[in-house]
Amino acid sequence: MNKNKIINDPVYGFVAIPTGLVFDLVQHPYFQRLRYIKQVSMTHLVYPGALHTRFQHAIGAMHLMSMALETLRSKGVIISADEEEAVLSAILLHDIGHGPFSHSLEHSLIEGVSHELLSSLLMDRINNDLGGRLSLAITIFNNKYERKFLHQLVSSQLDVDRMDYLNRDSFFTGVSEGVISFDRIIKMLNVVDDEIVVEYKALYSVEKFLIARRLMYWQVYLHKTVIGAEQLLIKILQRAKYLTAAGHKLFSTPAFHWFLSQQVNKTNFLDDSLHLDWFTRLDDTDIMSAIKTWERHEDSILSTMCQRVMKRNLYRSVMSDKPFLPEYVDLVKAKVQAEMGVAQEDIHYYVFMQEIQNRAYNSSRDQIKILLKSGELVDITEASDLGNLEALSKNVAKYSLCYPKEVGYVAITSIK
Repeated sequence: MNKNKIINDPVYGFVAIPTGLVFDLVQHPYFQRLRYIKQVSMTHLVYPGALHTRFQHAIGAMHLMSMALETLRSKGVIISADEEEAVLSAILLHDIGHGPFSHSLEHSLIEGVSHELLSSLLMDRINNDLGGRLSLAITIFNNKYERKFLHQLVSSQLDVDRMDYLNRDSFFTGVSEGVISFDRIIKMLNVVDDEIVVEYKALYSVEKFLIARRLMYWQVYLHKTVIGAEQLLIKILQRAKYLTAAGHKLFSTPAFHWFLSQQVNKTNFLDDSLHLDWFTRLDDTDIMSAIKTWERHEDSILSTMCQRVMKRNLYRSVMSDKPFLPEYVDLVKAKVQAEMGVAQEDIHYYVFMQEIQNRAYNSSRDQIKILLKSGELVDITEASDLGNLEALSKNVAKYSLCYPKEVGYVAITSIK
């Protein structure tokens, strides 16, 4: 069988499938599932073009990894053919553990289980299917390989994963603030003392990368309407689980029913391989088919929330730099109860809060190191003459309060 294939990617053009192993990984059912999982969850409700998938992102990240390896080899870094194939496989599969709607439902379907752990478990399964051909890739993915710089290319604060999703998400949302000079950064990569470093000539490109990451988080990933839509999705799942536990019959695919009908957490998930079996059959279509059907369910809370998602009649999302005063939250709840006839025990489906944290760069770990012309290595915050780069390393918290628009805007000044 001819395994020398190319994929026409809208961001980078033609992307080559470099080896037979990589081709087999792309063809594997676990990887093909990523075609049906949106990269940025509910973001398309704000930016209509954001309908790209985890499949596309993984292919793009693999392409950037190929570019990075080519650059390092050109600078005398010895990378064997086995290491090349392994690190390409690792980046290709780095997101294979994502479930429906990516991060939005990550801990709602399986409590306490991250997509990184799921990725690791699925890679082990694929490795068994392929007779151990993925062993080196798994070692690199888990940061247990002796050459640490290979793992840094897969997962660090300047990895090809981040380079692709910023570039790709910017492309599909149309938000130009996310455009980065990925090609220049990659061309300036090097290895010193088994660590990935960036040559000084790319300093400003790295600065732009960090600023772009900050802007994309607040303007796209943590946009107030996106946050509200994702929280509504979580509330729908909570209500569906509650009704299922109470004996109500809800339409769902077999895979979705498995997680609706029982409480799956980290402990019992790892004890029973059936949970992972059913997880591999889940994607966005399972959730959306249920939501479309539940629009007409007899439970008014569930049906109303589903109608809001399908018709994009979302809750109002209010953002604040400080935690909301309890008096203000109580006032909002009282208005919703009075004007919409909501029972006290159900108010959490109509009024809910979330704390959102974002840090563009964490200088205390896994630093981005700049290689000066003198040969000295310094952290990006020291090398930069950009005054606010230090501020990007600080953790910023914001707070979101969501409630139905029907009650009107509730001003903080309304508190008596």
